[in-house]
Amino acid sequence: MKIRGISRRNIYLTVILILIAVFLLITQACSGPSVTSSRTTVTTTQTLTQTATMITNATTSATTNSTTTKITTSITQSATTMTSTSTSTPVSTSTTTGQVEATEFQGTKLTPIKDQLLNAIEGTQNIDQSTYTLTIDGLVDHPLTLSYADLEALPQISVLGTLECVEGWSYTAEWTGPSLASILAQAGVQSGAVIAIFDTADDTDGFTSLDLSYINANNIILALKDNDITLPAANGFPVRVVAIGKYGYKWAKWVTGIELSSNTNFLGYWESNGYNNDGSVTGPAGQ
Repeated sequence: MKIRGISRRNIYLTVILILIAVFLLITQACSGPSVTSSRTTVTTTQTLTQTATMITNATTSATTNSTTTKITTSITQSATTMTSTSTSTPVSTSTTTGQVEATEFQGTKLTPIKDQLLNAIEGTQNIDQSTYTLTIDGLVDHPLTLSYADLEALPQISVLGTLECVEGWSYTAEWTGPSLASILAQAGVQSGAVIAIFDTADDTDGFTSLDLSYINANNIILALKDNDITLPAANGFPVRVVAIGKYGYKWAKWVTGIELSSNTNFLGYWESNGYNNDGSVTGPAGQ
């Protein structure tokens, strides 16, 4: 009766371990790209060899109380091997840029991008970086057409800026991008130009404008990054204006064109709807 009992226990153990081995074979067969087949085959062979060894060891040692411990150890080792095999097989993962969001800049705690509130007249605009261009025209000597790569190649400046909305909320971030004044200088600003009008993906007729005197005095930048992260689409990718000291409606997002003009009567989208054209946070929000 003792021998028959041992045989039954061994049979149960053998069935369990064979099932584990079959499971491993199925897992490896479905693991994916052919470039991993050699490594997968080696791993599978090693796993099956270990499984066969465990079955033999369990069969010959099942007659004592220590057999239970050995059987348990064998099953645990098999489970560990299965886990190791699964995690070593390459899987498809999303591409990461390796960028790390800044949490502090110049001694000031930054608002995480996920907590930055947003407004848009027609929702988020999605622009293809590979075909994007920024045009600089109007009262300039040399109209420019800049790609996203051109903007990235320019000297980058990081500034601390708080965007204040007329609705009462605000957030502070580190903004990084090229100097707007230096870009305009490349185009050659003509003497009659007094304002810059910003065309955007959601308002190609001029979303807003800023005085050139303000742009030059405050070294305003065109942000490509927010807290060291490439601007998310909702935050204005690929380019937004960082209008320090101005209300949020002056921080044009998804900028596609900048026209230099002498028209001091120009009103952008929000300004033509009653907001103050100066847009200074120290002044009134309305006209």
